[in-house]
Amino acid sequence: MWDQFLWVIFPYLSLVIFVLGHIYRYVYDQYGWTPKSSQMFERRMLMWGVLLFHWGILFVFIGHVMGLLVPIEVYRAMGVSDHAYHLLALWAGTFFGVIALAGILLLNMRRWFISRVRTNTETMRFITDGLLLVVILSGLFATVGYRIYAAQYDLPAEFEYRENIAPWFRSLFYFAPQAELMLEVPLMFQVHVLLAFVLFALWPFSSLVHVFSIPLGYLRRGYIQYRSSNPQAARARERARRKGQQVPRPERSRNVE
Repeated sequence: MWDQFLWVIFPYLSLVIFVLGHIYRYVYDQYGWTPKSSQMFERRMLMWGVLLFHWGILFVFIGHVMGLLVPIEVYRAMGVSDHAYHLLALWAGTFFGVIALAGILLLNMRRWFISRVRTNTETMRFITDGLLLVVILSGLFATVGYRIYAAQYDLPAEFEYRENIAPWFRSLFYFAPQAELMLEVPLMFQVHVLLAFVLFALWPFSSLVHVFSIPLGYLRRGYIQYRSSNPQAARARERARRKGQQVPRPERSRNVE
């Protein structure tokens, strides 16, 4: 019963919450669909964190699609050997996984250690960002750590997850789940899979829903113009900036009694 819960009931429960939660969120909370901007509180760590995380996780996602959704027989029919595939998965997966890890680590540090960002961050954002960090760490640990573990116990260096995890994952969508395929999977891979399904269950109730927003409207939207309350001072600062001079700070208004 425990195995059935972990590898049948819990995955289906997570996927149902994932689908229905997005529908509910789209119908009743469209104004909260996009994440709140915190750029005004801190820019540098946000820029590097977002850049590294989004590019890293994009290629990590592509790698998971290639490994989980494409059957192993397709690669063998194409002439791609198992060893060549695992070498590509090891080096490319580790490279982009480290990039994604560096990005989400910066974003987590920014939320926890910069007081203004921390004060204006919702609890769910702390949870999902922290969970993303743990999921990526567990994935890297499974990818690299298994080889270290296998070398110590004289096991095959390459764990063929395309013969157990991938068929099990696809069987969920066939509505014929094969829980027995996950029983012999190493613990580090099992933990990574379960953490990913926890993330799927929390996804609809967090800012991660913006992944499904395609900003096509930006292609035809006009520029937004911001006007200063002190045009003369704004022009002076702009001229100084173009000449490479020190930009004068705007004077603060004083209350005169």
